[in-house]
Amino acid sequence: MSQCSSMSHDNLRERKADHLDLCSTDAVASRRRTLLDDVRLMHQSLPELHLDEVDTSVTLLGKRLRAPIVIAGMTGGHERAAEINQALAAVAEERSLAFGLGSQRAMLSSPSAAWTYRVREQAPTTLVLGNLGVVQARELSTATIAKLVKDVGADALCLHMNPAQELIQAGGDRDFRGGVDTFKRLCAELGVPIVAKETGNGIGPETARKLRLAGVHVVDVSGAGGTSWVGVETLRAQGSERDLGQTLWDWGVPTAPSIVFARREGLLPIATGGMQTGLDIARAIALGAIAGGFARNLYMAFVQEGRGGAEAFLDRVERELRAVMLLCGARNIDQLRETPRTLSGELKEWLDFT
Repeated sequence: MSQCSSMSHDNLRERKADHLDLCSTDAVASRRRTLLDDVRLMHQSLPELHLDEVDTSVTLLGKRLRAPIVIAGMTGGHERAAEINQALAAVAEERSLAFGLGSQRAMLSSPSAAWTYRVREQAPTTLVLGNLGVVQARELSTATIAKLVKDVGADALCLHMNPAQELIQAGGDRDFRGGVDTFKRLCAELGVPIVAKETGNGIGPETARKLRLAGVHVVDVSGAGGTSWVGVETLRAQGSERDLGQTLWDWGVPTAPSIVFARREGLLPIATGGMQTGLDIARAIALGAIAGGFARNLYMAFVQEGRGGAEAFLDRVERELRAVMLLCGARNIDQLRETPRTLSGELKEWLDFT
């Protein structure tokens, strides 16, 4: 029996609630660096630009965004999730940013949970990204997955990869075969773009190559250095699984090299995993990312101060990005991507992988 059918809706609902509680603090943060601070952008003392001329807009998956920012997938399948999704989707709509949903796995065991993911009323024109695990997708027909996408009005589907998290999770998946074939099938048959999404452990060269050959064009790298989903499950686990989680808490490829590995394969990376500032987004774009994404830190701002806190967080990020672009002499995102930069430290060591 597949994991998506064997896990009860009540268990999933309880797990979703636990995730929300744990991710409202720094207790589940990675203890590693993203390595974005090993990227240095060249300062221009004579940028010959007015700040108002700086254009942060970008096109992602066919939709124009005011800034290269994704409110990354966080939650769903719980009453609290509905409030979070609807409020943050409304923020994305108001600001012309992209919005990601949390895993729609709960909809498989309980179709009535779909309302917790529906945000089109709040975000009619927003780029909305659906979300499903590749292991669950392996067991489902393309038509069933297409219905999950349609039921939430998503423009694309994030197919997430999370073997490290599953190994720690009580009752989690243990069979990760067939992932490449699942990507190939859905890229060919689903009818909406597929975004390959990691969940806190990053993308290495071989994974990037497999995804490209499977037909993937966009990848959310979700590198090590941000929220540790191994850590989240470790705090929920007991016994040997908890011990294993402590060992693997910081496992994975950091965000910065993940971006480069994906770009080397011709993929378009969305940089998530420990993104904190507009400077982080600028560094990620200089490495080849198309956009940057925020999840736990934006969620924490929302928990602490409501929608206003989330808006203040994004105001700061956009202000920082525009300032960095001006100081690099970059009039637009394409010019920022070409800005001179140096790489140092551990990042250079990672990039020796071939």
